[in-house]
This record gives sequence, C-alpha cells and structure tokens, in this order.
Amino acid sequence: MSTDTAGGAILTPVRRRRSPRIPSALVWAAITPFAAWAAARVTGLERGSLTAQLMTATPYAAAGSLLPLLLAATTRRRAATAVALVTTAALGFSVLPRAFASAQPSSGAPLRVLTLNMLFGHADPGAVMDLVRQLRPDVLSAQELTPGMVEELDAAGLKDVMSHRVLQTAWSASGSGLFSRYPLTPLENLFQPIGHNMPAAVLSVPGAGNIEFVDVHTFPPLGSQVHEWSAAFAAFPGASPDRLRIFAGDFNASLDHAAMRRFVSRGYADSADRAGQGLVPTWPVNSRIPPVITIDHVVVDRRIGVRGVSIHTVPGTDHRAVFADLSLPSI
Repeated sequence: MSTDTAGGAILTPVRRRRSPRIPSALVWAAITPFAAWAAARVTGLERGSLTAQLMTATPYAAAGSLLPLLLAATTRRRAATAVALVTTAALGFSVLPRAFASAQPSSGAPLRVLTLNMLFGHADPGAVMDLVRQLRPDVLSAQELTPGMVEELDAAGLKDVMSHRVLQTAWSASGSGLFSRYPLTPLENLFQPIGHNMPAAVLSVPGAGNIEFVDVHTFPPLGSQVHEWSAAFAAFPGASPDRLRIFAGDFNASLDHAAMRRFVSRGYADSADRAGQGLVPTWPVNSRIPPVITIDHVVVDRRIGVRGVSIHTVPGTDHRAVFADLSLPSI
C-alpha cells in the first residue's frame, strides 16, 4: 500500500506468485520412469535380463525420484505431486530399512564368516591372509577359486589356520571352496546347483552342533543366463526347523531382485540388512568405476543373530569381501 500527497491511500493489489511455466507433459515425463520402476520393484514384475540388471540400481532410483517430486510440487500440479510422492515413498521404504540395524540377540555360540569372490584366482593371497588374521573368520567361502589360488593361499599360511575344507576348484569362474577352522563334511544332494560350483558342507561348531553351509555363486543375469540365474534361487532349499543353514557368496543379485527376495523370505535374512550395512556396495572395486551395487551376501537362518557386518576391499579382485559376526542359537 502507498500514500499520495493529498493524504489519500492508494491500494496496490498483491500479485500472486505464478508457478513456473513448465508443460504438464514434461512433469509427467519426469515422473513416469520412476513410477514404473517403483511398480516393478514393489510387485516383483521383472522381465528379462535388462530389467534384472537395472533393478540393482534401485537405491539410486529412490534418491533420484526426489527430483520429479520437487518438480511436481513446484509447479503445483496436485495429481502429479501425489503420484510422485507415492513413488518416492514406495522406493524409499524398499531400500531405507537396509541402512538401519535391527536388534539382535547376543547370546549363543559365535560364528564368524568371511566370503570373497577371488576373480579367477587373482586376489592377492597375502592381502587375503591379512584379512583372515585380522578378522579371524571361522569359515571362508571363496568363489572363482582356482587350484593355483589354493596353493598360494596355503603358502601364505591359510592351511595353518583353516585346515578343514570342501573344494570344487576350477581354472575358470566356476571354482568355489569352503575353508574352515572347524570340521567340514561334504553335503551331497541338498539342492541341485544351477550356475557355478556351489559346494555345500556340514560344519561342526563347538557349542552349536552341526550347521549346513553353502558356498553360493550364481550366474549373472546377463542375456539368456537370466533364466538360470532365476532358477538358481528357486532351487535353494528353504529353512529347516531342525537345522540351521547359512549361504555365503556372490549371489549376483541384490535385495531389490524379486528372485532374491523370494529366496530370503523362505526363512532367511540377509546379515548386512540386519546390521544396517545392506546398502554398502560390494562390486565393482579396484577399477576406474567405484563400487555401485550390493551383490555379495551372507544369508542366514532367521534364528541366527547378527552381531555385526563389515565390508573390505582386497587387491586383485573386483569384489569386496563381506564379513559377518554371527550368533548361533541352540535348536
């Protein structure tokens, strides 16, 4: 309001702020890909190799969905804002719980598990042994394990601390093996492995009895291998009421994959998820590209407590090692 020289008042109308003139079609074009992503993630409607690969980027899609939400809110388009808000909420609730630890029982026999994909046996054996000495795992689950890598690890001292082993080595990506401080007995016919070698064994743990342990290495969901990748998760056995079971290795899948979630829902839990480390990426590493996706896991029976999980970089391989400190209940 302003006043003239004669003492009168001149009322100046207040101008309303106009919303940015952004076409409605542009706003919807920004929202639609994220909405479709959220729908696919929530319903598990993954189809084919491409969507399976894209699904590993869901945490980044959740963060990115804030941008179209801001755009819709700024332009004051109510319908678009509502859709964008639901999209962001759906993606956020899908991934954020992995960043928060859940309460776990601390009693029970301890079991420390370390898993590492050794990239065709190129992992630095000295660095692997340094990690073994530092973390003192009771079990080492190795993927892409070659006969030469076993010799190098033993020469570096592994045979002195983990003399028990069930190995299915190969001069290729298919080689795998379990090393343990405790007695291991090969376990046959637990399931039909689909993918690389996946040795299974019965682990005799003092104070906890026998634990079934599986070294996991599925095919990646690339091209036609996506069918074998999906079938591998369906082939894994569900939890047993009279036996504790642990799966550790390179799953080539994240918790945003429907196949992985269906497997975990059959009586298991991802240890990193429980420890609040479920969003820490494990691949790739030691390259120009930083780690961006989480595909290496230690999956445990839900009755097993998780004291902590840590992720470690080892020279010579493109995967990071996952270490899980577990607590085994009596059953």
